[in-house]
Amino acid sequence: MMRLGLKRDEVKLVPHDEAWTMEFLSVQKQVQDALGIDEEAVQHIGSTAIKEIKAKPIIDILLGVENISQVEAETFQTLQAIGFYRLKVEREQEIVLARFTDNTFLEKTHYIHMTDINGEKWRKLLYFRDALNADASLRQEYERLKRALAEKKGMEIIKYTNEKESFVKKVLMMQEK
Repeated sequence: MMRLGLKRDEVKLVPHDEAWTMEFLSVQKQVQDALGIDEEAVQHIGSTAIKEIKAKPIIDILLGVENISQVEAETFQTLQAIGFYRLKVEREQEIVLARFTDNTFLEKTHYIHMTDINGEKWRKLLYFRDALNADASLRQEYERLKRALAEKKGMEIIKYTNEKESFVKKVLMMQEK
């Protein structure tokens, strides 16, 4: 049975699970129905969207909006009604929300990365996913990096994410060629 969730600062990788796709599709429908938007505006990203590789057991969802700087409070209230809470994470051109296992808010199971639909960040996130799904050697290289980082003693999530940055940039450079 698929088990989702990580506690704050926890870095743990689990084997790829086909159920991740079904879980994404279920949540995609919930988000679409709640916000009255097209399925194209809700995309599966992150390692759970990349075939065959180990991943942190959290579903990453890309949610495209018309203008990230003009998202109305009602949108956040609607997303909260289906279990997604806005986090205090500050990222350029992105708002992050999370769903938790329960109301202790200690273990996150899903992230929503809200950004401008078809904006630069949107395109990069989808390109990265698609590039890895299209190239087995790139996938394997990424998984090796992730495993090496996850096995390091005292690895925390911010450091883990930052340490993957050069690989991500390398893949994105391929887009520009």
